[in-house]
Amino acid sequence: MTKKVAVLGAGSWGSILADILTENGHDVRLWSNVPAQVAEMNEFHTNTHYLDDYTYSKDLHAYDDLKEALDQVDAILFVVPTKASRIVAKQVATILKETGNKPIVIHASKGLEQVTHKRISEVIEEEISADIRGSVVVFSGPSHAEEVANRDLTTIVSASADPAAASFVQDLFMNKFLRIYTNNDVIGVEIGAAMKNIIAVGAGMLHGMGYGDNAKAALITRGLAEIARLGTSFGANQLTFMGLSGVGDLIVTATSVHSRNWRAGDQLGKGKSLDDVVADMGMVIEGVGTAKAAYELAQQQGIDMPITNAIYDVLYNNKEINLVIESLLNREGKAELAE
Repeated sequence: MTKKVAVLGAGSWGSILADILTENGHDVRLWSNVPAQVAEMNEFHTNTHYLDDYTYSKDLHAYDDLKEALDQVDAILFVVPTKASRIVAKQVATILKETGNKPIVIHASKGLEQVTHKRISEVIEEEISADIRGSVVVFSGPSHAEEVANRDLTTIVSASADPAAASFVQDLFMNKFLRIYTNNDVIGVEIGAAMKNIIAVGAGMLHGMGYGDNAKAALITRGLAEIARLGTSFGANQLTFMGLSGVGDLIVTATSVHSRNWRAGDQLGKGKSLDDVVADMGMVIEGVGTAKAAYELAQQQGIDMPITNAIYDVLYNNKEINLVIESLLNREGKAELAE
């Protein structure tokens, strides 16, 4: 059955998800606050800043008027950078109060808000009150936009405290190459999604410095232990971190050239400054901001996260990568399962 869906954010992931929903037969409105991007999408069906060799469905329509994009939709999908989530949520709330429409709210962003250290679903719930919306659903998993654009086989998690809402989102996206699993562990799915970006930056650093697979495997494995330690301290299910939004998303983000976080780390490992890396990327590197939020959160909660701390030191304290690696390796020995 055709649903009306507003996708907020026309970056690589947002625009591809909008195109997939259109292909699945839904009425999709893709919103961007960049008029030139909207004009390009509608006239040429391209989004060259993000995916320069991809042509979108002619049935996908882009909007720069948020109220028009949200008109009578069944669902709203947030795919904006973490730092913009609260701003856009406030705007959405104002419109929903005017219209009286109560759509399900989905988000596919991956990060922790600066200063508050809150998960994105918490930000959405704070700004869009329950009386003006449906349930909140998190959409996350190992999924590079470039590979979904090629219709590569992909599995993603639809997580919500409301099973019916999770199933609704599952039905929206399922097709012959995209398989969706439901989960009720919103905390675990969001923590896994945010934290893997930090570990991916570290994995890129190792590659840039010339380290091999042994070092990368060690970082990814011990990084996963840190992610689970943080998540379970907030009530997440340990098994979630063994699933798609945990180890699955960590593997794909920490090992692929498609990953902005990995590419950023790789350039840092080769000696570039963080300012130059950010300027060269031209797109949001979520792991950089999340590293600061996660570091502060771990300090606040008294959680041992040595890898996160080390990456934070490189990014924000200008410490040399080889020195933080040495510091990590020279810590006092401990049992692997002594978490």
